[in-house]
Amino acid sequence: MFKAIVINKDDKGYRAELDQLEESALPAGDVRVRVQYSTLNYKDGLAITGKGPVVRSFPMVPGIDFAGEVLESTSPEFKVGDAVLLNGWGVGEGHWGGLAQQARVKADWLIPLPKGFTAKQALAIGTAGYTAMLCVMALQKHGVKPADGEVLVTGAAGGVGSFAIALLSKLGFTVVASSGRPQEAEYLRSLGAAEVIDRSSLSEPGKPLARERWAAVVDSVGSHTLVNACAATKSEGAVAACGLAQGMDFPGTVAPFILRGVTLYGINSVTVPKAKRIAAYEQLSALVDLKTLDAISHEISLGEAIQYADALMKGNVRGRVIVDVNR
Repeated sequence: MFKAIVINKDDKGYRAELDQLEESALPAGDVRVRVQYSTLNYKDGLAITGKGPVVRSFPMVPGIDFAGEVLESTSPEFKVGDAVLLNGWGVGEGHWGGLAQQARVKADWLIPLPKGFTAKQALAIGTAGYTAMLCVMALQKHGVKPADGEVLVTGAAGGVGSFAIALLSKLGFTVVASSGRPQEAEYLRSLGAAEVIDRSSLSEPGKPLARERWAAVVDSVGSHTLVNACAATKSEGAVAACGLAQGMDFPGTVAPFILRGVTLYGINSVTVPKAKRIAAYEQLSALVDLKTLDAISHEISLGEAIQYADALMKGNVRGRVIVDVNR
């Protein structure tokens, strides 16, 4: 038997509960893992609270990432005792995920636990930090340099935003953080933000083109915020979009793209090829200060995850939430 958060939708309604399950209940896969840590992400919040159509089949165990130890494997790639990490691939949505003490998944979805990180540290980074790194890699590929000017990070106090600030600052960029939580200004500056602006300056309908300010943008918010960020991006600048906290709509025009040559990069962290995942974690290993992980993250128990999911959806959670599934 093992503990898991289980989401059901039936005659009793939509609900998430902490439950005890048999190993035989696990879905198909060629690697069974003893999960040590998972995390609570925005997508997990949507799934647990039912505030978004994330879950595609029921019952479902949420948790879009996890780290743990291989218990059983029919894949030549992994053996019993191997330390492994998973981000994405639809776990917690269409396949049982990491908010449980055990998981069974496809070997292709796993990578070895990155060198230099414990399981807890890897999950302090989690999908949010890994996604932030993919955003930064897109800007690097575009050729954006610190000398080009300020980089805007929206949704700055969230997991992706927090990591984006820390990573970009470490690389020498001048980072401007946009947040709707003025009380987090000191926290954001401690991560490396040179300036903190109120999200209201970006979240309302704006002009097709605004004064050029940003050399680049990392956006986890979407909707009007993304549109306004694009409108104020400098000629030949780049915007990396990875989230939809404000909405998945894009109520804007093509003006920034055809009049200024702005490039919009869509960041999909779910189905990234294994080699690129490993490359992202190699950069994270070089850039992430372990003290920063402590500042960005805090730990909860599996039993607390349902309550925290509601707080996350209300915008009351800072940074990363690590879930120790064994307490």
